[in-house]
Amino acid sequence: MEDKINRSGFVNIIGNPNVGKSTLMNALVGEKLSIVTAKAQTTRHRIMGIVNGDDYQIVFSDTPGILKPSYELQEAMMNFVDTAIGDADIIIYVTDVYESSEKNKEYVDKLNLLSVPVIVVVNKIDKIEEPKKLDELVEKWHSLVPKAEILPMSALTKFNTDILLNKIVSLLPQQPAWYDRDVFTDKNLRFFASEILREKILENYTKEIPYCTEVVIESFQETEELYSIEAVINVVRESQKGIIIGKKGAALKRVGTQARKEMENFFEKKVFLKIFVKVDPSWRENKKELKRFGYIQ
Repeated sequence: MEDKINRSGFVNIIGNPNVGKSTLMNALVGEKLSIVTAKAQTTRHRIMGIVNGDDYQIVFSDTPGILKPSYELQEAMMNFVDTAIGDADIIIYVTDVYESSEKNKEYVDKLNLLSVPVIVVVNKIDKIEEPKKLDELVEKWHSLVPKAEILPMSALTKFNTDILLNKIVSLLPQQPAWYDRDVFTDKNLRFFASEILREKILENYTKEIPYCTEVVIESFQETEELYSIEAVINVVRESQKGIIIGKKGAALKRVGTQARKEMENFFEKKVFLKIFVKVDPSWRENKKELKRFGYIQ
């Protein structure tokens, strides 16, 4: 049977940290592809999620939060954002009801220079008590990005996500699908295993620990009964290794149990997870290591 898809495009989601970009993409795709925590810089990679309709295909991209880079890892993260701006058919810029429009304003200014459609999503409107404040925010963003459509939304409650999806479909270019219908992301199972474990690190440790760790899946083997996974948590200092492991290994055991259960839910299969912790002092600055970890092509 001939595929009827005749409209498709790359819809790339950008914005500052903690505005709800990952929550929005997960809501639009209908799968938890991007990890979501209350901490900034949760997303480090560009992650694609693919939605197919009867006659269209949308390739969403979640991207790291915009920041001013302090080291090579953050430089690589911002390269993902800049690439997403450059290859988009539609840009979704996510802000929220809390943040200042002056934060990383150079990226807001870039929106006015783009030739592709721009949608500004004002997220977290479920947190607003006075409707007048929302009206003021919408007017403000209309003045900042006159070419954009401004859409108030709550990604968490999925309020107005259907309106956003319909708007995106109406803006898609006339072109065939980029991916087969049975593909829902560009990432493999190893990637999702590493992200699930990294999410549990973000949830269980404070201060600098989550930002000094990188998870690498060293082995991923499948049998009929289960996935057998060996993961390495890289940290910057020996003291961080001790914190990750915890007294008598209790902290690492807790994180491993949470990650294994989440993996089993995501993969819909039993998981045997073995975790090691390694000190790698320069991984955030080492381009060779960053390439091995998938941050540099």
